[in-house]
Amino acid sequence: MLLRPGADDLRLIGFYLGKVLLGLSLVMLLPAVYAAILGEWNSLTAFVIGASICVSFGAFTEAKLATRRSLTWAHGMVTVALAWLVGAVLAAVPLHLSGHYDDLLSALFEGMSGLTTTGLSVINDLDHTHLSMDFYRHLLHFAGGQGIIIVVLSLFAAGGGRIGTLYVSEARDERILPNFIRTSRFIFRVAATYGVIGTTALYLALLGAGFTSTRALYHAVNLFLGAFDTGGFSPMQASITYYHSASVEIVIMILMLAGAISFGLHFHLWSGEPRQVWRHLETRTLAISTSLLFTVVCFGLLRTGTYDGAVPLLRKGLFTLMAAVSSAGYQVNAGTTYLSDWGVLAPAAIVAAMAIGGMASSTAGGVKAMRVGITAKTLIHDVKKLLQPESALVVTTYHVGKRQILRDSTARAATSVLLLFVVTYLIGAVVGLSYGGYDITQTLFESVSATSNIGLSIGVTDPGMPRGLMATYIVQMWLGRLEFVAVFAFLGYLFSLGRGRAST
Repeated sequence: MLLRPGADDLRLIGFYLGKVLLGLSLVMLLPAVYAAILGEWNSLTAFVIGASICVSFGAFTEAKLATRRSLTWAHGMVTVALAWLVGAVLAAVPLHLSGHYDDLLSALFEGMSGLTTTGLSVINDLDHTHLSMDFYRHLLHFAGGQGIIIVVLSLFAAGGGRIGTLYVSEARDERILPNFIRTSRFIFRVAATYGVIGTTALYLALLGAGFTSTRALYHAVNLFLGAFDTGGFSPMQASITYYHSASVEIVIMILMLAGAISFGLHFHLWSGEPRQVWRHLETRTLAISTSLLFTVVCFGLLRTGTYDGAVPLLRKGLFTLMAAVSSAGYQVNAGTTYLSDWGVLAPAAIVAAMAIGGMASSTAGGVKAMRVGITAKTLIHDVKKLLQPESALVVTTYHVGKRQILRDSTARAATSVLLLFVVTYLIGAVVGLSYGGYDITQTLFESVSATSNIGLSIGVTDPGMPRGLMATYIVQMWLGRLEFVAVFAFLGYLFSLGRGRAST
């Protein structure tokens, strides 16, 4: 029998949703201070309005809905799904008030893209946006890449032990340290360390490219936030092409790779256990798949004659492949180039890389190398069973921190989510085709990019795109970031509210 959630359930969800929105208000207050320093009063007003809405909601829930009741898995899933949806809506408030978006839906698209670290953008006149507003766009990547729930766990530690379910519901299944609070803070320490090193390296590279000191620092901070959090928003419309610097591209590739690595593997590196990194299933899966896909990219580009030397193949082909695998989505060529100059094989390899994405429990999106590796192990396991006598016991293992036995439940879970991603890719592609004006290459490329939270664009995403397609991509970004489960739990909750029976 399907039970209808009661008032206490809704109270609990509302209370923790308010905590998440309090965390989001801080993301708006930082660029508000920057706007005040620069005298960008319109942006300052927009941030104050947005933060005030978040704080008001959080204060209301703290005063009216406070509870010490523990969250169940169902509560956690629903809270997380709502947090990412409501969070994107409220994140869109300052963006909409900036005047750089055609309508509220466009601002919502940008807010969802920022929080989910997708990086697809529909902003108008990016090159002349207020610096504080552009900084805010990149901060959304940081909040989303680390996880909105991570922000809450770290900043609002009171009650943290009771909201560990939110951590897992946010599509993070790796508890690196004994409890979720310590794990969350370790993730922030990793980000802060890379922040100092990465921003410094980018700053020096930009100085070498001819930037002034102040301008180099501004671009370095934003590029770090976009690269390490695998987001892809850029301070300039031309993305990384704008810089014309091999040094900048190298630093960004290293940061994209660091962002695509799971925080569990970062922990092993910090603990002086590099062997654990190479033995990990995801490391080997990414190494093999990226090597094979880069071979296809090179063959495809050489076959079409697009590039004929090692340097352009590395600066264009490898960089784009790394942007796809890491889900950072930075571009070193115009999106239409993939359609007009790259032929068939190279774009197909990029689409495959976007679909795979980075590692689980990282800032990256996509199906994740973990599921791809487990699916491959499952296929090998089934082939071995066919080749062995019926009485033989076939045991397949894989290494994830320690040696694990491949169980049917693990294999089913991995293949189920993989299939959900594939179905969502196809639905988005069909929706794009229904509008006319796009071919299957364009719509499939963009659909995979949106669902996997990548951000590479073949030219479909722009301020004038069909609004129905824009709404479709918003839903795809939401589904992909939460890897379906939390969203399905939320939809089930809504159904039970309407059709369930009250408990007695």
